Amino acid sequence: MHDIAFHLLVLLFAAAFLAGFVDSIAGGGGLITIPAMLIVGIPPLESLATNKLQGQFGVASATIAYARNGHVDLKKQFPMAATAVLGGILGALLASVVPAHYLAAAIPFLLVAIALFFALKPNLSDIDSHQRVTPFVFGLTIVPLIGLYDGVFGPGAGSFYMLAFVLLGGFGLLKATAHTKLLNLGSNFGSFLVFAVTGSILWKVGLIMGAGQFLGAQVGSRMAMRNGANIIKPLLVFSCLALALKLLSDPTHPVRIWLGI
Repeated sequence: MHDIAFHLLVLLFAAAFLAGFVDSIAGGGGLITIPAMLIVGIPPLESLATNKLQGQFGVASATIAYARNGHVDLKKQFPMAATAVLGGILGALLASVVPAHYLAAAIPFLLVAIALFFALKPNLSDIDSHQRVTPFVFGLTIVPLIGLYDGVFGPGAGSFYMLAFVLLGGFGLLKATAHTKLLNLGSNFGSFLVFAVTGSILWKVGLIMGAGQFLGAQVGSRMAMRNGANIIKPLLVFSCLALALKLLSDPTHPVRIWLGI
């Protein structure tokens, strides 16, 4: 990969800042960063690998911000994060053999379903509700499964963590957002380790974008803590729908091929 021009690095920094802002509140930052890298001429594999590097700065930044303000206890959540790391590693290792086109076909519709759930379900707020699954079971089952998906495919993993925390953990939206970040960091880091070994990461680009992610996530997480469900809910719905449309807009998407459109 040749050196990228300075003005393009500035563009990538700005895209990463915006992605960090959005991702710290609702997830879906890759919807901004991956297209930005492709636009400046970075090949798809390197874009995906570099996205795993720079994305960690954003989720780490948001995790720190939420923890400092008492919205998540990192020590208590560390075992869950460890299972997310394992899931991310396994997913990245399986990425070359798992039939990703099945995932690609299903994910947009799952994202639309998540958007409808958060948009239409009454009484969604920052107040906790009934817990359906214990943290121990949640950490041994749901977390590694979503982590595995994050390693294999990736888009929407944060939204799936959010949905699981709200539906199964009984968390309010702000608490679910705060707890999602450390798990996102875990599964991201697991798949990042595999990409680092394969040598697909553009380190200079990833670190510059990582700085943008870190700053954007600081701004976004503070806004989320000030406004809670009032900003998290609409941004989460928008992020899910935008990601679903982005996936379906790809001419190579299996659904479009099957329908001949």
